[in-house]
Amino acid sequence: MSSSEAKHHRSRLAHVPSVVSKRSKTGWNRMMRGLFQAVQMTVAAVGAYVIAERLLGHQGPIFAATAALVSLGYAKGGLRYRRVLEVAIGCTLGIVVGDLLMHVLGHGEWQAAIVLLISLMLARFLDNGAIFTTQMGLQSVLVVLLPPSQDGVFARSLDAVVGCLCALLLAYFIPEDPRREPRGDVRKLITEYSELLAESSRAVSDYDSRLAWHALVRGRQTQPLVDSVRTGLKASKEISYASPLHRRHRQEIDSLDHCIHYLDLAVRNSRVLARRLASVLDHVSLADDAVTSLSEVLADLSDAVLSLGNALAVSHPQSRESYLRQARNELFSVAARLEPHDMGVRTMEGEALVLMIRPMVVDLLEATGISHQVAIGHLPPLQSD
Repeated sequence: MSSSEAKHHRSRLAHVPSVVSKRSKTGWNRMMRGLFQAVQMTVAAVGAYVIAERLLGHQGPIFAATAALVSLGYAKGGLRYRRVLEVAIGCTLGIVVGDLLMHVLGHGEWQAAIVLLISLMLARFLDNGAIFTTQMGLQSVLVVLLPPSQDGVFARSLDAVVGCLCALLLAYFIPEDPRREPRGDVRKLITEYSELLAESSRAVSDYDSRLAWHALVRGRQTQPLVDSVRTGLKASKEISYASPLHRRHRQEIDSLDHCIHYLDLAVRNSRVLARRLASVLDHVSLADDAVTSLSEVLADLSDAVLSLGNALAVSHPQSRESYLRQARNELFSVAARLEPHDMGVRTMEGEALVLMIRPMVVDLLEATGISHQVAIGHLPPLQSD
């Protein structure tokens, strides 16, 4: 091995501890986020098994535990109750079809092939969902391939019903806190958005178009975060409207949904701003006063976004309202300065930047809960030349 190769090898080994540490931290966080659901799945599976074995007298009711486990499963966002119901029905129907066809056709490989084909076609006829089709086909073929149950022809079907009912009861009466996942996603989105604005501010103050392009790249990476928040909110709204345990959180989740709508618009505007800013810094010379005022406005806007994020992250109503008030005041202060001539902007390109910031501030003000008319009322009128 040459000296350059040895140096490269040592360099790669030096990064191993940091990579392992990062992976371990990510895995730990993922494990802790899934703790509640893991406990829920365990209780449902073991509870279904115990009910089928001790109350119904079935021997080794593995399909009860399997149906409960598969019905709950791990899933991020989506329509959770529909998903549980879809999997539960697919799982139960698959076992019923398998039991029925096994009783008619008997056991064997060709029987398994016929059962699987019929189950899959029936599943596609009943529902277009991939999960429903997969579960129905899987459970039906397992019934045919496994040894016959000693508890009767349709004992496995009854076990599946028990498992699915346990899953549905736990999902309905003891669901996960519907605010947890959206809050975590919103925190990530707010952090990235604030950094985007801060990087844009540094790009102006340093007159460095590369920083503006970096801000644009960061802005484009925020869209998956926005989509993740919206997906999580669909499940959260479903839980808050259906579960008796979390109906008291309905107003908070609706408020968060309202905020995300306008936050999404503001983030989209920031991407347009960053792209335009990079072009301006490359081709136009802004006056010193314009550079200073634009940089300060973007920096203050970044701080206001963090205040808004603090409001969305807390659960106590009074604390949330206090942070919202702080975010509004900071945004009011930014809005009052957004007149190009007062900011020292004299070029058409500089004016275009200010005109892009104005609707972004309005979107953020609406995200704090005030009306559109009140928001635009805090913008200064534009002066004519």
